[in-house]
Amino acid sequence: MTEVHGVVGAPVPAQPGPGHDRHDRSDRPDGEARVRELLGRMTIEEKVAQLVGFWEKEDGETVAPLQGEFADVGKLETFSRHGLGHLTRAYGTRPVDAEARASWLWKFQSDLVTGTRLGIPAIVHEECLTGLSAWKAATYPTPLAWGAACDPELVTEMAEAIGASMRALGIHQGLSPVLDVIRDPRWGRVDECIAEDPYLVGTLGTSYVRGLQAQGVLATLKHFAGYSASRAGRNFAPVHAGPRELADVLLPPFEMAILDGDARSVMHSYAEIDGVPVAADPTMLTGILRDRWGFDGTVVADYFGVAFLNLLHHVAADHADAAVQALTAGVDIELPTGDAYLTVAESVRSGRLDEAFVDRAVLRVLRQKEALGLLDATFDDEPQPVDLDSPEHRSIARRLAEKSVVLVANQGVLPLPAGRRVAVVGPNADREGALFGCYSFLNHVLAQHPDVETGIEVPTVLAAARAEFGADLVSWARGCDVDSADRSGFDEAVATAGAADVAVLVVGDHAGLFGRGTVGEGCDREDLELPGVQRELVEAVLATGTPVVLVLLTGRPYAVGWAVDRCAAVVQAFFPGEEGAGAIAGVLSGRVNPSGRLPVSLPGSAGAQPFSYLHPTLGEGSEVTNLPATPVAPFGHGLSYTTFEYADLTVPATVPTDGALSVTVRLTNTGAVPGDEVVQLYGRDLVASVTRPVAQLLGYRRVHLEPGQSVTVELTVPTTRLAFSDRSLTRVVEPGDVDVWVGSSARRDAEARTTLVGDTAVVTNASPRWTTTDVR
Repeated sequence: MTEVHGVVGAPVPAQPGPGHDRHDRSDRPDGEARVRELLGRMTIEEKVAQLVGFWEKEDGETVAPLQGEFADVGKLETFSRHGLGHLTRAYGTRPVDAEARASWLWKFQSDLVTGTRLGIPAIVHEECLTGLSAWKAATYPTPLAWGAACDPELVTEMAEAIGASMRALGIHQGLSPVLDVIRDPRWGRVDECIAEDPYLVGTLGTSYVRGLQAQGVLATLKHFAGYSASRAGRNFAPVHAGPRELADVLLPPFEMAILDGDARSVMHSYAEIDGVPVAADPTMLTGILRDRWGFDGTVVADYFGVAFLNLLHHVAADHADAAVQALTAGVDIELPTGDAYLTVAESVRSGRLDEAFVDRAVLRVLRQKEALGLLDATFDDEPQPVDLDSPEHRSIARRLAEKSVVLVANQGVLPLPAGRRVAVVGPNADREGALFGCYSFLNHVLAQHPDVETGIEVPTVLAAARAEFGADLVSWARGCDVDSADRSGFDEAVATAGAADVAVLVVGDHAGLFGRGTVGEGCDREDLELPGVQRELVEAVLATGTPVVLVLLTGRPYAVGWAVDRCAAVVQAFFPGEEGAGAIAGVLSGRVNPSGRLPVSLPGSAGAQPFSYLHPTLGEGSEVTNLPATPVAPFGHGLSYTTFEYADLTVPATVPTDGALSVTVRLTNTGAVPGDEVVQLYGRDLVASVTRPVAQLLGYRRVHLEPGQSVTVELTVPTTRLAFSDRSLTRVVEPGDVDVWVGSSARRDAEARTTLVGDTAVVTNASPRWTTTDVR
């Protein structure tokens, strides 16, 4: 079977949701004439209305940065009297009954159609990073788990299911995926990211885009760009990435999602890069996005990001100045409300802003509404009931969770034999929120509504262990909380572990917002030790002599080299979602053969950060410094309960600089049980005009093999996978020697050498970006 990572056939046109005509209108020959005629009839107030959102929020609800600093903009009916561009988070701001809310939404949209002069409905947008952010909706593994699973087709399937739920509820745009490449694990938003490798981010992110947009829901790429490269891993910190790091590491996932996934929306980053805020940078928002890549969708503001040009960056004198800068740079729509853009009409009248910039943005909005069928929608039908956590959702969530669990270390204790007495210990063992990331509805919204039930079935690790091994064989003790100095539970935990045959310690993170968690937006770390007194708990249980299986439920990698050396096994699960506990229990019992791979290096220490496996020779440290950067486990690492053998690696002796490298390898399951291997192909450019990484992922393929089964895996790598920005910042492929190796992590295994021959090749939009694979 031949596949391209993340590519499932050709792009599927957007399909409108309920209340819309059921066919794509984006290529109607009269569509452009129609939106231009509509623009020509608009007053300046009606134009501005299309460029802003409205967020109905209540006091005490904090799900965006500095949300409390912004004034109430009044009632929705008054605010939208001239129309409305976006309706912000109709389902995901507080727990509401989805069916009742849908009925309200249909009525509001109908009122826009019948009660405003132009009759244009609003685009409704919602968060959907780990599933639709709505009460009682399915909650999937966090993006780090997608990276660990290395399964683009399953990510597409997940996004299709999420998009179907959104479409049924009248939601047109999803604020996902996050395409920030991880640069420093101390950054709190690591749990929203996919990986530290831009190719893995790009293939999986584009797969998500394709799945969501196949259901008629516009995907929004976040956060364009550089946000994850903040100084010291602090949220909202300045970014000092050079133009080469930006071009070769931080931009490629966005390029792939736009050129290969046809993503229809981009959200600007809060970052300032070398002193220039992205929200006011036409080089980024127009030069790169539109002039270089040909992006023709909409650029939306990250929440309050336009006003932040005034309030935080201080490059604008007031909100009106901020609006002028953002609109001329290329921000089409201000979200979540119109704090800055509501000044635009006056700026046009005073001559401060050329109305042509307003028209440019309004046309982009109207084109999307035309493509979605909104310009013909009447909303005179009724929303249909939808099961937001159906068996289909649960099945996808389970399969993705099972493929994402990473067995980091195993001294032969796993899988656990039947009949063993198991002590389940730790703060994340019996806590639903431990399975979910920051942008899950449970941790993002329900945390502020403690009296409201979760609304979906979420077995904890303790409950799953009891179901897996038998309740009579499983004891439990909390020991401590996630981020607390209270050690009063240690004695019970030690006694419980001491009486068992094996102790399963479930430790890690609590995802939250703005300091309300140990990971998540605004929850950065100054070190990479387990939060609170969790390490002390593990040490106390290790002292009992009972074999310890350490289960890490986290949103970032921690410095746990001490545990890898001393624990009987270490299992890493990155917030695996509503079915995640069963996946973990299955790995412990052997019902699930672990196949996840680390999408980010397991760090040796916080002092070695920022670190990426994509480092040049000087990034390794060795004898030139007393602070080695060597990770505890490398990017791509993960163990299995079976063994795999690589043989017969073939690589051509020479390849044209504008050609493709065909690599084949024989893979055999040499163990006694079925298993999945993630075949990983890496390369290193030995001599180049600028320094190059010591390892770079060129392609990957997940392969399932029965015991004794052998297959040949072929990876066809376009030479542009080895491209970089030369000294003139031109993306090129240079001639010269390249080492190529294949294996189960970034560490070298079977390797060979090839030589790129010919003239230096310049990379263009038409150049291939994807490695194709074939298994036979």
